[in-house]
Amino acid sequence: MMIADEIKRLHELHQAGALSDAEFEQAKARLLSTANIRLDKDASSSRFAGDLNSLRRSRTDRWLSGVCGGLAVATRVDSWVWRLLFALLTLTFGFGAVIYLLLWIFVPEEGVPATTD
Repeated sequence: MMIADEIKRLHELHQAGALSDAEFEQAKARLLSTANIRLDKDASSSRFAGDLNSLRRSRTDRWLSGVCGGLAVATRVDSWVWRLLFALLTLTFGFGAVIYLLLWIFVPEEGVPATTD
């Protein structure tokens, strides 16, 4: 149900006398505040998607391929934290190296334009 439909339904209940003025205002305010929360979540998820699309391997902050340096720029977390995380994942579970290799293969290097399909 759309927000406009819900407000219309609240208005109809108010006109029919099922809701007092105060109850109508409270319900409308609660409905609009939940709508703002949903919009904020959508904005943060689109911002995350934009950050992922702008992910590039670093040319300056690199030990092997620049994956950790690129992740550091995209997430604003120091590259040494990403290196430590990949090392720990490799030593404990063994899949840290696989993730690193996949990022090395699929994430373009800085300065390489993104392709649009």
